[in-house]
Amino acid sequence: MVATADARENRDLFAAIGNTPLIYLRKVSKAIGRTILGKAEFVNPGGSVKDRTAKFIIEDAEKKGALQPGNAIVEGTAGNTGIALAMLGNARGYHCIIFVPDDQSPEKFALLKAYGADVRPVPVVSFADERNYYHQARRLAASTPKTFWADQFNNIANRRGHYTTTGPEIWEAAGGYLTAFVAAAGTGGTFAGVSAALKERKPSIRCVVADPMGSSLYRYIKDGTLDFEGDSIVEGIGIKRVTENFAGAPADDAVRVDDATMVEMAFFLLREEGLLLGGSAALNVAAAARVGARLPPGSTVVTILCDGGGRSLSRLYNPQWLAEKGLSPRCDGLSFL
Repeated sequence: MVATADARENRDLFAAIGNTPLIYLRKVSKAIGRTILGKAEFVNPGGSVKDRTAKFIIEDAEKKGALQPGNAIVEGTAGNTGIALAMLGNARGYHCIIFVPDDQSPEKFALLKAYGADVRPVPVVSFADERNYYHQARRLAASTPKTFWADQFNNIANRRGHYTTTGPEIWEAAGGYLTAFVAAAGTGGTFAGVSAALKERKPSIRCVVADPMGSSLYRYIKDGTLDFEGDSIVEGIGIKRVTENFAGAPADDAVRVDDATMVEMAFFLLREEGLLLGGSAALNVAAAARVGARLPPGSTVVTILCDGGGRSLSRLYNPQWLAEKGLSPRCDGLSFL
């Protein structure tokens, strides 16, 4: 039977994003005596949860007429959203101009260039500095005809997409047997959207922000300030402001995870679970394990496995690079508890 044109259209690259598996983390679960599940966003076509963000933003802009054939997409990103936009932009015929902090992994820059994006590395400066990648993207889009600024931090198509897809997918895959959802926030779209969807279905689900050092969200949830401590090597998560996507997120609590714990979990997951994951995913699992260990027996905690570790081979999985940062790739303990 020959597929109709409409049926073929429904199986394009955009349709391949989402409906990712929910993986049972057997060794981590055994270590704490609770069930830990990871939403495997690294199996999306572009390799990360940001495929969803890019899809939601592009489709929303097309529906509103803000993104027209022949336009260019402009964005400031730590890498994964840019990769996703470049991938989907190619599929729709949109060129991408991507501003990226120059301290991101070489693998991310290589992928952006492979997709043909106009990659513009910029200095790592605070959000208050006009040289920040966010502001440079915003200014270029505002001054250049036929461009669309994706604005993943404040474009709530990001959060809305996770509310309508990622959250319900988690609920269905877990059969509703969820005690807590634990995840880091960068733009805030994933955490806010998933948390809202889950709490709508079961208000008692505990939603906890996982935060790296150097980010303000831990203190924001704890006491309403934007204070922060230290710094982190983790890319793509943590922020020192409240974005439109994170504003009003139903967060019950927050936990903070340092780099040593994140690295230990990354290698634990690699050697014990067979999962080569990025630093944000490792931090999420470490936080989920900490939260789970303090919940009653029989509890189930779900988190987000944001991306794979292939984009971190030169850093997170490079013992020499880790040593330069004062970190070690050990996985013989359970300090993530």
